[in-house]
Amino acid sequence: MKCASACRKRRRINVRIAIVDDHAMVRAGVSAQLRALRPDYDIVAEAGSVDEAIRVLRAQPCDVVLLDVHLPGGAGGGGAEVARTILAERLESTPRFLALSVSDAAEDVVAVIRAGARGYVTKAVTASELIEAIERVAAGDAAFSPRLAGFVLDAFGTGQQDVAERDEELDRLSGREQEVMRLIARGYAYKEVAAELFISIKTVESHVSSVLRKLQLSSRYELSRWAAARGIE
Repeated sequence: MKCASACRKRRRINVRIAIVDDHAMVRAGVSAQLRALRPDYDIVAEAGSVDEAIRVLRAQPCDVVLLDVHLPGGAGGGGAEVARTILAERLESTPRFLALSVSDAAEDVVAVIRAGARGYVTKAVTASELIEAIERVAAGDAAFSPRLAGFVLDAFGTGQQDVAERDEELDRLSGREQEVMRLIARGYAYKEVAAELFISIKTVESHVSSVLRKLQLSSRYELSRWAAARGIE
């Protein structure tokens, strides 16, 4: 109950959003959907190229940047270049980046995550799924379309030898906690984990809390990085 109450309170907080995409129609469509479903969101900026995005984000504080991967301009690095540049400058109000792209290619996912994005969803997501991803990223968690999370785990994995060396950490978790941990680390939402394991959402929340406590982690984002560093899939 405490978690549900906290989540509801978090969703009432105004989220300032910047939309970076080289297609004006996409920016307009995403903006319209978000304004219609979440009037408490504030669309504070838009940009259509690497150079414009960097200039806008330096001038306009925001909480979450919806970032296309393939953008014109700059040094040719696309969305990854935008995220890397802005995060390196450590602005007074540093935004969190959520990639929103038509691409589901592993190289695109890995590149933008290496640049510092906290999540990656494809443009096939529904408006409600996008809102869920925005809220997770705004709260400091990771957000991935389920299939894409595996690319991140593969890219940041350190191999089976390292996993074996750290078995004592995994041993702290029960079998069910390990199952939940793997799905959460892949970017599954609580309801998706519940459906996959045939348990209630409340039970999922309880297992996640236990996993975070046992591993001395503070968020789902840290859990995803912890799993990726061990090559856990």
